[in-house]
Amino acid sequence: MIFKTKKHNYELYNTLLFLSRNLFFYNRIKLKDTFETRIYLTFFHFSIILSVFKTKKINFSQENYDNFFHSIENDLRELGFGDVGVNKKMKNMNKIFYDILLKINKSNKDFIINKDLVLKYFDYLKDSNLDKYDLFAEYFTKFYHFCFELNPKTMIKDAIKFEIT
Repeated sequence: MIFKTKKHNYELYNTLLFLSRNLFFYNRIKLKDTFETRIYLTFFHFSIILSVFKTKKINFSQENYDNFFHSIENDLRELGFGDVGVNKKMKNMNKIFYDILLKINKSNKDFIINKDLVLKYFDYLKDSNLDKYDLFAEYFTKFYHFCFELNPKTMIKDAIKFEIT
């Protein structure tokens, strides 16, 4: 008997990781470069992409969604977490992701990032007196508008081209 393994598409995950590693977050905003910071940034980017799909009334592929979380699970295993640790972390990350997804936009008309949500996950920005929050909010507002202009069929691939000036 031959067993087939399911081949996963890592394009969404790789795009989101690339965006979360943007030096803008670490050099200009001075976020700490930690696993949690990068996960939160990937969740913010992914939530915006999903918001664009929702606004355009286009279904997002369940397979892409599943592959994204499968990739996170694989990364946790590579970091040395066992089955129980991975399951616990994944459950917590799903809660965080849905919290971000459901609350990221404070407007029904245009994209306005939810400041309370940002400060909940990036509490460093609360103490920032150098307008770090404003830079963060500007980045994600521009990212939303950039993605909104992309063709939904190529958005995942093309989102990697986003640059903040």
